[in-house]
Amino acid sequence: MVLQRFSWPYGGLSAAFCGNFTGWTEYPMTLVGNEFHVVFDLPPGVYQYRFLVDGVWRCDDTKPFVRDEYGLISNEVLVENNAQPVVQPEPSTSGINMDDGTISTTMPPEPSLQNPGMQIAVFRHGISGILLHNTIYDVVPLSSKLAILDAQLPVKQAFKIMHDEGLALVPLWDDHHGTVTGMLTASDFVLMLRKLQRNIRALGNEELEMHPISAWKEAKLQFYGGPDGAAMQRRPLIHVKDSDNLVDVALTIIRNEISSVPIFKSLPDSSGMPMLNLATLQGILKFLCSKLQEQAEGYSLLQNQLLNIPIGTWSPHTGRASNRQLRTLRLSSPLNSCLDLLLQDRVSSIPIVDDNGSLRDVYSLSDIMALAKNDVYARIELEQVTVQNALEVQYQLQGRRQCHTCLQTSTLLEVLEELSIPGVRRVVVIEQSTRFVEGVISLRDIFTFLLG
Repeated sequence: MVLQRFSWPYGGLSAAFCGNFTGWTEYPMTLVGNEFHVVFDLPPGVYQYRFLVDGVWRCDDTKPFVRDEYGLISNEVLVENNAQPVVQPEPSTSGINMDDGTISTTMPPEPSLQNPGMQIAVFRHGISGILLHNTIYDVVPLSSKLAILDAQLPVKQAFKIMHDEGLALVPLWDDHHGTVTGMLTASDFVLMLRKLQRNIRALGNEELEMHPISAWKEAKLQFYGGPDGAAMQRRPLIHVKDSDNLVDVALTIIRNEISSVPIFKSLPDSSGMPMLNLATLQGILKFLCSKLQEQAEGYSLLQNQLLNIPIGTWSPHTGRASNRQLRTLRLSSPLNSCLDLLLQDRVSSIPIVDDNGSLRDVYSLSDIMALAKNDVYARIELEQVTVQNALEVQYQLQGRRQCHTCLQTSTLLEVLEELSIPGVRRVVVIEQSTRFVEGVISLRDIFTFLLG
């Protein structure tokens, strides 16, 4: 057991303490000098805790902290069995009641940062500090080009524009409401293709010339409802404000399983356009990398190899735990199977491998937009098209592209820098000599790790 001291040096008339090791039961803290203190005898381990100061829950923002699934923040501490004995300090003039179970002590030496758990906790604390003290307004380029489509634009024309401009998603303007009310995405294009192929209510290709996006959005709620025939429920447009901090923006993207989120202006201006830009995890990561380069020496975890960091989705043969199953497909796999996995697993891409499991390419949901060129989608049967066929269409239009890869021995910094490149949303971890796919690290994986 180890005596672990906790303190609140930031004032207040009264303070109490609780942690996961107390069952979140509150314990009074004792005032010594200008600080409140309490000591617990704990076995080595990682613990979460909070302070109740003058009736308000508080965390010490100078200490490592974590955020739970409900968004609640707690401080985190690693208790090690090599801590020095706790020494009792001089009490304040207010005295100490040793009968109430609290002990006031001086702080033992800081735990060694060589411990992986503490190293990660300290790293996350520093990253959270950067992200919490900067807003999304600090990240988005103010002079960038932003495409917005009218919701009354014909579906066929809209998807052609998306292909020609290289867009995987685009905001939709509603003249009636005078604002942006939705998004048109590559997933919409997939669902539209399936509707055409399966002849649901027989919407012919020629009708797409006149069928507006708004009508397609309404029809989608009916066509792709639940198994009981109930329609899908329309949800309000997910958005953030330009004054939101980067932690909140990143969590909005992750929790809603979207690739980007509209940024609305906090205050209206004379332009009449409430939307400022789109926020993406890639944009936030690029900003974060620029900050880390200014003070990289303070973040030793950046030089750790991936094999020592709990991040990413991994093949079972690596022996590494994953929250998701690693999916790969062969070149000969039906395109429909690929689209099924992309939509069902809510991932943006799937590694494509040969018969030996070696990486050949990556098929992304946005690649489906290649079928909008010259109405290719109207001349094919999805059931008869393979992943290789679909990739060949992509190659004909844009040429072969680079697969962004790394090794398990790559450093965290190298992966962050790779993912901060515009257009890169994931890196595939391969075995160097065989190019065998060992794992995938996505932008979502990075921020899930960074934010704990």
